Amino acid sequence: MDDKAYNAAGRSEVLALAMALIARPSVTPSDAGCMDLLAPRLAAAGMDVEYLDSADVRNLLALHGSGRPHLMLLGHTDVVPPGPENEWTTPPFEPTIRSGCLYGRGAADMKGSVAAMVVAAKRALDSAGEHAGTLSVLLTSDEEGIAEHGVRAVVPHLQRRGLVPDFCLVAEPSSRERLGDVMRIGRRGSIQARLTIRGVQGHTAYASASDNPVHRAGSLLADLGRLEFDDGDEFFPATKLQISNLRAGTGAENVTPGSLEVWFNLRNNPNSLADSLKHRMEQLIARHDPGPWSLDWHASGIPFGPAEGLLPEVVRASCREVLGRVPEADTGGGTSDGRFFGPLGVSVVELGPVNRSIHQVDEHVSVADLESLPTVYESVIRQILAG
Repeated sequence: MDDKAYNAAGRSEVLALAMALIARPSVTPSDAGCMDLLAPRLAAAGMDVEYLDSADVRNLLALHGSGRPHLMLLGHTDVVPPGPENEWTTPPFEPTIRSGCLYGRGAADMKGSVAAMVVAAKRALDSAGEHAGTLSVLLTSDEEGIAEHGVRAVVPHLQRRGLVPDFCLVAEPSSRERLGDVMRIGRRGSIQARLTIRGVQGHTAYASASDNPVHRAGSLLADLGRLEFDDGDEFFPATKLQISNLRAGTGAENVTPGSLEVWFNLRNNPNSLADSLKHRMEQLIARHDPGPWSLDWHASGIPFGPAEGLLPEVVRASCREVLGRVPEADTGGGTSDGRFFGPLGVSVVELGPVNRSIHQVDEHVSVADLESLPTVYESVIRQILAG
């Protein structure tokens, strides 16, 4: 079908739903009405739907069945800001189809795959009749932001009700070149560190070099940048450190800074946990003796995986059956909301569209991929709930 037809009456169910979601400007943490669009569809499939909102974040939980096995489909309706809208070929919140691709903010990350999950759940439940265990859908509007009031806030509620899933399929855009060529079976953790080194603010003509925290930190910064970690294994790459920000000075050309802030991020694997890395960083800083210093340390994501057993096997089988390819198992990329389930012992696999354009101007997803995705997800649902 050509682009003109797709943009008119020829839209498939998943394409129409994805376009309706993209049209809602749900910049994190706003949901902008996305879940109110999805909730009736889930309810029509026989799911019990409830909102578990926290602060200014909307969270939706839909449930069908009871007991084990429990398969959860996990996604988010929020998106990152579009950036300068004049750089987009078409407005970011006006979904448009060009050359076989759907364009708009969230097309790939992850309104397209949220639409696919909802369509797949409805298809599976409409035809399944009685099934073993529980199928749930959990959606949040706080994945792209600080992630304090989304899935992080919902997990204790699930724990109290005995609803922590056995398996979690996350609709993040995992694919590299073609739909289904990569699935994530775990993720590295993420640690944000802020090192503050204090000095003495003064006039550049009179200040001592020893008063300037930037001068004192030179060798330390060089060593931070050169750090290598020998902790990779067959599933996870080695831990990696990147300096992200340096902050010092008043903005005046003749005033030395009273303090230096060094922001750095660590992406750690399960072989190097946050406490041991913090100890190593503190030893490195102390060894350089940069003057008075303090280190603020925040682990925003705990590494988890690799997922083994039933769920990755079923995802492989579904991709082979529907797409004719077997996904490579991978643990790369950033973080996802799977980080709130993996450390609990839940088997987490991420499978979604090609991620090449995510967070970029002119974000897009292949229409053909989008229309194949519900069938892949439906196959996973059927196989898990068949016991």
